[in-house]
Amino acid sequence: MRLKNWSIVLSVTVAMALTACVGKATENTTNAQNESEKTETTAEKSEADSAGPITIQHAFGETVINKKPERIASIAWGNQDTILALGVTPVGVSEANFGVDDGSGILPWTAEGFKKLGIDNPVLFHDTDGIDYEAISDVQPDVILAAYSGITQEQYDLLSEIAPVVAYPQKAWQTSWREQILLDSEGMGMKTEGETLVRDLETLIEDKKSAYPQIKGKTGAFFYVNASDLGKFYVYLPADPRASYLTDLGLKFPESVSNLSKDSDTFSITISAENADALNDIDVIVAYGSKDLLPALQADPLLGTIPAVARGSVVLIDSGTPLAASGTPSALSIPATIDEYLKLIGEAADKVQ
Repeated sequence: MRLKNWSIVLSVTVAMALTACVGKATENTTNAQNESEKTETTAEKSEADSAGPITIQHAFGETVINKKPERIASIAWGNQDTILALGVTPVGVSEANFGVDDGSGILPWTAEGFKKLGIDNPVLFHDTDGIDYEAISDVQPDVILAAYSGITQEQYDLLSEIAPVVAYPQKAWQTSWREQILLDSEGMGMKTEGETLVRDLETLIEDKKSAYPQIKGKTGAFFYVNASDLGKFYVYLPADPRASYLTDLGLKFPESVSNLSKDSDTFSITISAENADALNDIDVIVAYGSKDLLPALQADPLLGTIPAVARGSVVLIDSGTPLAASGTPSALSIPATIDEYLKLIGEAADKVQ
């Protein structure tokens, strides 16, 4: 009788083990099939993106790119970083005119992007004083990316005689880093890859800022203050990528700045020092300037009354540094400088009671 019971138990155990194995095998097969289908779907979407023609709506109408471009050029700010982040070598890009401290005309993260693709001496358009149409024409681009730029209708028309142009969506210099990546990648015939890049950067930002809980919920604004003229200063409005990037990092727009943007079509607004008290709801100020700027602001009879200035919850970024350039974020500058930027903002947020 005892042997018979053990026989029953053994049979049940074997049956359960077999069932578990079959179930696990089925689960593994299903997961593999799902992953395969996901990969196939992504590949199909990517292939569809590049099949052409590609039609992109922007501030000057629409641009049609008949097939996936091979020779890609970019002008203005940050557009080259999307190209490099997607593993493509641009045939020419605008030299950086801000934040370069080594005379190379290339910001460090852009240089690293070229280096990863085996390019030591990229073609740079020296267009600080105006677009160099001849240089752009010489590289024979299939498309010119300018999703974040300030080109005019006339400049757009002239560039379009060289190659199709991807311009900004609505207003000059008011393209967020997400829009920049999505528009530029679409112009490359790599829309799906661009969407993935945006999601990856959003994940990175969420992960990094989780280490700075003191930032969350604080209000923040980006200023430009000329130390030699404290009678006025500039505040970047929510449409400016410098300002909107602060919200990605955990800050929120002060009501005062949001109200200022209602009556403005520009990316910044000039405020007289006499009206400084209108910005008393700002917890953290980010501004271009050296460490000497804060004592000057605190000593000023008007600007010194702004609570953020008085308590020192101000992030000062020297204009001559790459970090200052990364305040206007791009596909490559975000991962390159987010740790340093968050550290400074976190230290300023610690001073807010």
